[in-house]
Amino acid sequence: MIRPQPVGSGVRGVEAFPARTPTLPPATHTNSYALGGGEVLLVEPATPYEDERREWLAWARGFASQGRSLVAIAVTHHHADHVGGARFFAAELGLPLWAHAEAAPRLPGVPLARRLADGEVVRLGGPEPTALRVLHTPGHAPDHLCFLDEAQGALVCGDMVAGEGTILIDPREGDMAEYLAQLDRLAGLGARVALPAHGGPIGAPEALFRRYIAHRLGRERLVVAALEAAGEGGASGTSLEALLPVVYADKAPVAWPLARLSLEAHLIKLEREGRAVRRDDRWRRAAGTGA
Repeated sequence: MIRPQPVGSGVRGVEAFPARTPTLPPATHTNSYALGGGEVLLVEPATPYEDERREWLAWARGFASQGRSLVAIAVTHHHADHVGGARFFAAELGLPLWAHAEAAPRLPGVPLARRLADGEVVRLGGPEPTALRVLHTPGHAPDHLCFLDEAQGALVCGDMVAGEGTILIDPREGDMAEYLAQLDRLAGLGARVALPAHGGPIGAPEALFRRYIAHRLGRERLVVAALEAAGEGGASGTSLEALLPVVYADKAPVAWPLARLSLEAHLIKLEREGRAVRRDDRWRRAAGTGA
């Protein structure tokens, strides 16, 4: 049985509850967070499973015995492993749901009482009041939010990074350039600890944000090199399927279906930057770019 966990690193008034969810491996759980030492904001109503929901509700209701009161449930973004219990928990606890406005069309039938915007400050009362700055960080998902407790330097970062595994940028709704820009933004915040949706707390998170950026740009260089090898100008170009084993030669074929999505996201970024050209589902380096 999974129990609530303090997040450590000297962070007060924050507790994590890892709940089993249908997430991507190697992760098996999604962390929910309770923020605030008096009034409490619950983040990530994640689990769709009945047994986990019972434990989650017991955790949430237990704050009353500590003299703490629940004010709302917030979601970082609309993906199923983050909102699998959203409507259920809101109804059971009688709490409003908060999310970014972009989440509304992606969560049909889930009532959102408050649409959080970038730069907004959520204030939670208590013996030591908590101020959470809302950060809209699209790239992984259009509605993605992070929450920064500036006083403590604690950043609830959803799926921007992970304590285990990596982050998928799906070109159907993600944006690689925006994701990298938002990682750079998070790296500049000076946070002491990042609290991801998957995996444990991350101390000195700026280094990890920078590593994520460097890793993605390194992969991008492999994409550019593969396009270079495939020819330019009048050449017919190459397909995603041909690029995949070249760009992701370091990954086992079992990982290629997800890698293919990331590859396409990289190619779309290069296309928007004028560094790659797509025609009839074939890709080539843009002529004269020297990429």
